[in-house]
Amino acid sequence: MSIPGTPPSAGLGLKPEHYRPALDEQAAGLWFEVHPENYMSAGGPRLNWLDAIRAKAPVSLHGVGLSLGGLEPPDPAHLRRWKALLDRYEPVRISEHLAWSVHSGTYFNDLLPTPMTRLALDRFCEHVDAMQSALGRSVLIENPSRYLPMREEIPEAEFLAETVRRTGCGLLLDVNNLHVSARNLGFDITAWLDTIPEDAVGELHLAGHEADAELGDELLIDTHGAPVADPVWRLYEAVIARLGPRPVLIERDNNIPAFGELLVERERAQRVLECARAGKSAHV
Repeated sequence: MSIPGTPPSAGLGLKPEHYRPALDEQAAGLWFEVHPENYMSAGGPRLNWLDAIRAKAPVSLHGVGLSLGGLEPPDPAHLRRWKALLDRYEPVRISEHLAWSVHSGTYFNDLLPTPMTRLALDRFCEHVDAMQSALGRSVLIENPSRYLPMREEIPEAEFLAETVRRTGCGLLLDVNNLHVSARNLGFDITAWLDTIPEDAVGELHLAGHEADAELGDELLIDTHGAPVADPVWRLYEAVIARLGPRPVLIERDNNIPAFGELLVERERAQRVLECARAGKSAHV
C-alpha cells in the first residue's frame, strides 16, 4: 500500500505551524498525513495550503471522528465530507481507529476503547463496511492505546485479524500504541504480531508517550507530545525486520516542536527502511 512505483518511505503529520517549511522541504520520499476533520470546510487558508502541499507531495488522510467502534453507524454527512476530500486530494492511504467517540449525539474529544466482544466485533465490521462502501476505498484500521483491562471475549489482535478477514480492510500498525498497550496490560508483543495478518499492514505510526504523573512507568500514556522513545524505536526496527519496509509516519500532536526536529525523527525512520531494503540492520 505504498505509492505505486516507489518504495515505502517515511512521512510527517502535517501541522498548520509547519505549512511553510513543509512546502519548501525537498527531502526525497517525504509525504504528509492530515486529520480530514481539520479540512472539512468549503474553503479557506487551510485548504489553500493543503492544495499547495498536495501539488508537490503525496498525502494520506487519518480520520479521528467517525467513531467506528461506537454503537451508532458512521454519520452519513461526515462520510460525504470525507468523500469530498478524497476526490480533491486523492490520498495514497486512508485510515481510522478501533475506537469510539460519539454516543447519542454527544461528541467526546478522545478515542475511547471499544470492548473486545463478539457483539462489538459484528458492529465494528458493519461500520468499517459502511465507511468503505461510502468512500469506495479500503481503509486501514489502527490498533488502539489501552490503559486498563476490560471485558475481553476476543483478544485485540484476533479482533483486528477478524475485521480484516470480514471486511477486506487493512491495518495501520501504531508501534507506539502497541508498546504502550503491552506495557500497561502485560500482553506479549510477539504473540500479538503472530496473530495479525502481516500482509494487511499498510502503514506504521511512530509517536511519543509519557509516564503517568502519579504512577510513573507503571502506566504509560499515549500523549503524542514527546519524541519517539528508544523502546519504540527498537520495536519499530524489529517490526520492519519482520514485515519488510512499510510506509511510516512520525506523529506529533502536542508540544509541537520546530519542523526541523520532526525531520530528524523522520530521517531516522527513513534510515531503517533503507537499511531493510539493503538487508542491513539499522541499529536505531
